[in-house]
Amino acid sequence: MNRLVSCTAVMIAFATAASAQTFADPMTAGERLRWLVHQNLGPVELAEDVAAGAVGTASNTPREYGPHWEGFAKRVGIITANYGVKTTMEVGLGSIWGEDPRYERTEGAAFAGRLGNVFKMTFCARDRAGNTIPAYARLLAIPGSNFLANTWMPDTEANASHAIVRTGLGFLSRMGENAYKEFKPRK
Repeated sequence: MNRLVSCTAVMIAFATAASAQTFADPMTAGERLRWLVHQNLGPVELAEDVAAGAVGTASNTPREYGPHWEGFAKRVGIITANYGVKTTMEVGLGSIWGEDPRYERTEGAAFAGRLGNVFKMTFCARDRAGNTIPAYARLLAIPGSNFLANTWMPDTEANASHAIVRTGLGFLSRMGENAYKEFKPRK
């Protein structure tokens, strides 16, 4: 575990030092609110919640909900609630520390550079000056929300090992979201 923490810290430090790029103006309170609403209620985001609920229903996980429509509705509800808590924590803490949770594409960069940015910005954010810094709000929000979720998760999933798995999946989900934003075709 210490090795994983050390490797992650080194990667974040390297990514932070390697990026001296300045981006747009700092997020306003209104932009933070719009980001929060979009992250939780946007059509793609809601479709992701429904898809995750469908996968959970097909595999009957958690089994307390059952493999039926009522179980599907419970799964979608819990997924949506968990994501809402995570994004609210991230945008709230980030507003205090001046972190911008939005992903910025790296237009014109080589594929390897773009892929590196996807990974880097999973763990980093921009500060008010546009500098890349560790995304402290995200680094606290993802595990914090997953451990907090143990209070409303069904008994079979309300434990530390499941919270750790959900945390890892939360970071992988963020990385996938970044990859989508980086590589989706421009309109």
